[in-house]
Amino acid sequence: MPKMINQQAQNYNHLVSQISETFVQGQQKAVLTVNACLVETYWKIGQYIVEFEQGGNVRAEYGKRLLEQLSKDLSLLHGKGFGLSNIKRMRQFYQIFPIGATLTHQLSWSHYLELIRIAREEERNFYLNETINANWSVRELQRQKNSMLYDRLLLSTDKEKVKELSEKGLIIKEPKDVVKDPFVFEFLELKENRKYLETDLENALLEHLKEFLLELGKGFSYMGRQYRIKIGNEFFYPDLVFYNRLAKCFVVIDLKIGKLTHQDIGQMQMYVNYFKRTQMIDGENEPIGILLCADKNDIVVEMTLPDGSNIYTSKYMTYLPTKEELIREIEEEKSILELSLGNEHRKRQRKFKFKKIK
Repeated sequence: MPKMINQQAQNYNHLVSQISETFVQGQQKAVLTVNACLVETYWKIGQYIVEFEQGGNVRAEYGKRLLEQLSKDLSLLHGKGFGLSNIKRMRQFYQIFPIGATLTHQLSWSHYLELIRIAREEERNFYLNETINANWSVRELQRQKNSMLYDRLLLSTDKEKVKELSEKGLIIKEPKDVVKDPFVFEFLELKENRKYLETDLENALLEHLKEFLLELGKGFSYMGRQYRIKIGNEFFYPDLVFYNRLAKCFVVIDLKIGKLTHQDIGQMQMYVNYFKRTQMIDGENEPIGILLCADKNDIVVEMTLPDGSNIYTSKYMTYLPTKEELIREIEEEKSILELSLGNEHRKRQRKFKFKKIK
């Protein structure tokens, strides 16, 4: 008898589970359907407005009055939702996405509102593709846009890849594609001028692991903190170790709250060598090391690192900087990178001339 009661209880729990899952799935489908209908409706409204303007050769001054009148009349008919700003957005929506077939039902109207605010077409296309590929929520899209992810990635992307970045989003083809400069950790809510230790920064990053992984980018899996490795008879502890399944390599991260030194770079080289020689297997790419620091001297970095090194240095910011600050930071890094590439080109020219003389 108790056995039968237990079986009935299990059957009942299974019934509850089935109904609950079906209900949740139904809710999700309903939301997707509503979003898709809303996006299509607003696009059609925008189309009607633009075609009316074009068909009647509406002058600019009359165009403004047209939108105002539409807003008043449609608001009287349907209530909220037809304010002047919304009417303008629907019109702009159609102008930016004039081909209905290019719209995706994976994105909500709120996603599209964020995208149509981006003036540069190539930048807008990048965020569109990344939102779809990474399944970003509206909030995540806002954050990545506000932290100028596109511009930060452009800094570390070859000119040949810029078009691909716009057309397909970020494609991880090789380990260096996962590196950004700078990284933005405003989600930690660490005060800019507050004194904190490297362990405080490490703890804060792990307490916000989801946001940290989002900022790192695609394909990262967390492996451990203070990851113990044994070299000879000594133990060493890299701050954070990840594996990137897209780049197919280990990623070792060390955090530095002060200015980066050549000793820090030498230590990271040892960590990278360890993972390369003892942990790497066939089919994987060589490990990379990322030194995240509050400040760095790029000339010291360049002089310390050997050619073709798999070690990268990036600044981190514990607050969301203004657009002007980020542009300034990116431009500084860009000029340093161009100078470095120029020096490398001159080195190759000298070697070529030397060989020719011989």
